[in-house]
Amino acid sequence: MMGAARPLWTCPTCGRTFANRNQTHTCAPLGSLGDHFAGTDPAVRAAFDRILEVVHGLGPVEVLPERTRIALHARMSFAAFTPRRRWLDGHLVLAREAQHPAIRRVQVFSPRNVLHAFRLTGPDGVDPAFVGLLTEAYEVGQQHHLGR
Repeated sequence: MMGAARPLWTCPTCGRTFANRNQTHTCAPLGSLGDHFAGTDPAVRAAFDRILEVVHGLGPVEVLPERTRIALHARMSFAAFTPRRRWLDGHLVLAREAQHPAIRRVQVFSPRNVLHAFRLTGPDGVDPAFVGLLTEAYEVGQQHHLGR
């Protein structure tokens, strides 16, 4: 797998890892998950925790509570989340266009870089089809799609 063979570059300032050397990013300290979920309905945190349970079962992943979002990162970030009071907004990066009832918008950046914005109101939204999309996004995060 072409992309997965290269070692990751580590930013000497913030310590984050990236697939590309000197990748543009915001060197900022990470926050806390608790801060992101302060004031949200318990179902919002339960949806996020269910997503983490699925993703941790797929392999190594970094959870990055940034200032404005929570990113999930393998070789590259493949999902991001913004908790709101009554729902969890987020996006998955896939190598194709996909459909699911939670998906609100699809944005094609290139044939192998397709953002799927979604909204979940609770852990029940993480149904088997959504788990399949999380699995695909994780594979994109590992850059396995680049070897095809």
